[in-house]
Amino acid sequence: MPAEVISLGCRLNLSESEELRAILAGEPDLIVINSCAVTAEAVRQTRQAIRRARRDRPDARLIVTGCAAEIERQTFAGMPEVDGLIPNQAKLAPRAWNVGAEIATPRPSHTRAFIAVQNGCDHACTFCIIPQGRGASRSLTVQAALREVERHLLTGANEIVLTGVDLTSWGHDLPGHPRLGELVDAILANFPLLPRIRLSSLDGIEIDDRLLELLAGEPRVMPHVHLSLQHGDDLILKRMKRRHLRQDAVRLVGELKSRRPEIAIGADLIAGFPTEDEVAHAANLSIIRELGIVHGHVFPYSARTGTPAARMPQVHNVTIKARAGELRHAVSEQRSAWLQTLLGKPQEVLAERDGTGHAPNFARVQLAPGTQAGTIVTVTPTRIVEGLLA
Repeated sequence: MPAEVISLGCRLNLSESEELRAILAGEPDLIVINSCAVTAEAVRQTRQAIRRARRDRPDARLIVTGCAAEIERQTFAGMPEVDGLIPNQAKLAPRAWNVGAEIATPRPSHTRAFIAVQNGCDHACTFCIIPQGRGASRSLTVQAALREVERHLLTGANEIVLTGVDLTSWGHDLPGHPRLGELVDAILANFPLLPRIRLSSLDGIEIDDRLLELLAGEPRVMPHVHLSLQHGDDLILKRMKRRHLRQDAVRLVGELKSRRPEIAIGADLIAGFPTEDEVAHAANLSIIRELGIVHGHVFPYSARTGTPAARMPQVHNVTIKARAGELRHAVSEQRSAWLQTLLGKPQEVLAERDGTGHAPNFARVQLAPGTQAGTIVTVTPTRIVEGLLA
């Protein structure tokens, strides 16, 4: 059987896994687990994926890479199912896998092309262990990014998604310290026929003036901003060592919505961060309504050994679970009300392979049977079926 790459975690991992599939094309009897370590639960899921893969293919070589394999090397090296580890920062180097340097153009398994233009992180959020797994922030040059975009467009991709561990820090390590807005500008200018460009999670405090202009007014930049928000309470944000406060997020979203009313807001939120009391939790709930968050990723806080937050007074697991449920319910209410406003309004939908697709605002839409994956079709939704426009 050909090489199989199993990806866990973030969009950056998805992008890297596509490259791994191209690097390892033709390698027989190989399974690669591209692991995640963002939470203790992610590490547990990585162990589960390893055991499941070994049961399914007992005779294959099983190699683990990614953040969990980097941060918890001894744990994964000691698993009897694992044949070897590849360092996270070396995993996209063909020589690390003992294969030739010539790499085939990947055939994406997603109709959107994920391009990792940034990796690593220079910040020190107290809950996060990812810098230990990804290293310092580093950026693709503009020219290298343009080559990646072109490579994916040649496979027929109609939407480019720029990803990174800390995407809005792109360019800080390059000569002249360009900002992310310049890169987006360059992509739009060099590929005038590219219909859609989307950005993965953004640190709102680092959105530069040009990027703000593009998000607020460029039709080919999708009206969808996903913020690395994490919490709605200022004291908790300070204890997280985030660089923004609640009002910074409120101000940013207010400006975006005033200039582009159709823009959809997403956010990462952590429930039950150490020292979080009922007042702080209430602030976390209220930020969902105040910003109108319709794409919410809610994470129950999970202590990671080696992080400052793990040494802070912890919230009880039962309370964390309950608060996460309340946050998800609040996002669901916002999302349901938002979907109602989209009924009867034409949406330009990029078709996926599962019979659904994404509108520019990232609303998921049920498509007519037989719609070709990768095409952009106009759909006027008339109802909502199990959370999908139809």
